Amino acid sequence: MTDTVIVRRDVLAGGLAAAALATAAQAQEKTPMYGLIGQMLAAPGKRDELLAILGESTGDMPGCLSYVIAQDPANADALWITEVWTDKAAHAASLKLPAVQAAIAKARPIIAGFPQHFETIPVTGHGLKV
Repeated sequence: MTDTVIVRRDVLAGGLAAAALATAAQAQEKTPMYGLIGQMLAAPGKRDELLAILGESTGDMPGCLSYVIAQDPANADALWITEVWTDKAAHAASLKLPAVQAAIAKARPIIAGFPQHFETIPVTGHGLKV
């Protein structure tokens, strides 16, 4: 009977340890990544100028995992910007960076609008650390 008590104790202890590990893992779950996909319209004939301005400001942005600017093949004045950030707070902080503020000020006169904008929660992808 003593062997049965020891086995039950070991099983109970093992179950409690597994539950504690699962709870600790849930508590340490990462904040979800934050993604943006948006279309930006340049003033007529100004897409290349806007592209150059945006490209200059994407160098050192803490928390930025991916920042891709693409030309829209169906609209000569449109760009698509796809961004992946470690979290939403990193994106918000990037908007306060001096280089980003300067780019916004420089680009503002030639931005004609933002007709489409989507927030996403990236979960996996080539190059992303997940």
